[in-house]
Amino acid sequence: MKKTKKAVSLLLCAAMVLAAAGCSSSGKPASKDEVKKIGIIQLMPHNALDAANKGFVDGLAEAGYVDGENITIDQQNAQGDQSNCVTIAQKLVNDGEDLILAIATPAAQAAAGATSDIPILVTAVTDPASAGLVDSNEAPGGNVTGTSDLTPIKDQIELLKRIIPDAKTVAILYSSAEDNSRYQADIAKTEIEAAGMEWVEATASQAADVQSVVESLVGKVDVIYSPTDNLIAGAMATVSMIASQNNIPCIVGEEGMVENGGLATYGLSYYNLGKLTAQQAVKILEGEAKPADLPIGYLPKEDCALAVNEDTAAALGITIPQDVLDEIAAQNK
Repeated sequence: MKKTKKAVSLLLCAAMVLAAAGCSSSGKPASKDEVKKIGIIQLMPHNALDAANKGFVDGLAEAGYVDGENITIDQQNAQGDQSNCVTIAQKLVNDGEDLILAIATPAAQAAAGATSDIPILVTAVTDPASAGLVDSNEAPGGNVTGTSDLTPIKDQIELLKRIIPDAKTVAILYSSAEDNSRYQADIAKTEIEAAGMEWVEATASQAADVQSVVESLVGKVDVIYSPTDNLIAGAMATVSMIASQNNIPCIVGEEGMVENGGLATYGLSYYNLGKLTAQQAVKILEGEAKPADLPIGYLPKEDCALAVNEDTAAALGITIPQDVLDEIAAQNK
């Protein structure tokens, strides 16, 4: 009988220790002193996705969650291969990560398909609802939430008209394999028509197709518009080379594409988008919110900015209007 009482006493003590530690089995949020495991799956390396990744890690550090101290971050990159996304997502689930960040739509879809239990944050996803990741952007309802990189497409088309006022036909260049690229392309069609221009679709399903697709536009369009599309962003150097050689300007979805040869954009900061996602991560890690109840986050309009590649403009023989240059100067003060 004494042995039984002693065993019960030991079990009670163990339970109290576990509860005080805030371990996951207790159902209580862990403290900042407990090392949490975060897995990051990024679709491919390019400026925008890299910036979102860095903003997320920096945002966590600013909130007191530092890699190698009270969190461990497992960085994984699928190198643009969607089958790699599935393999990596399963690895992160098998490793028992406490939270997963998925950067770009294919990575997010792979992560969501791998687990319904581990909290998943997505970023650089234009419309999580239409990508099948959440019940709605306002009320996600499951284990997935995050931030949207929906850019001001109307403003981008207006910028196109400001810089190239005589443009009549616009090619919408995007990946036919990305749900959110199709979503943006549909918005662009409406805005291009509203601006009194015509559009043609130019789609590629893989990187090897991009060069031939751009070459097929020569002599048929006045300008190329490409939204925040991972395939095109990754091939932007090729797109801009062919386009510039044939005097076709490219208005693009984000600043990294401008840096790689696009003419101009009015886009958001992917670094700030990553930091916004980190704020959501902190709420989840500290037990203040669950993904199901956290709406998809959007950057405010003041986080959007004009960017122009002056070297590309010079190569195309385009003079950037003074009002555009004045706006860039004002935002950089």
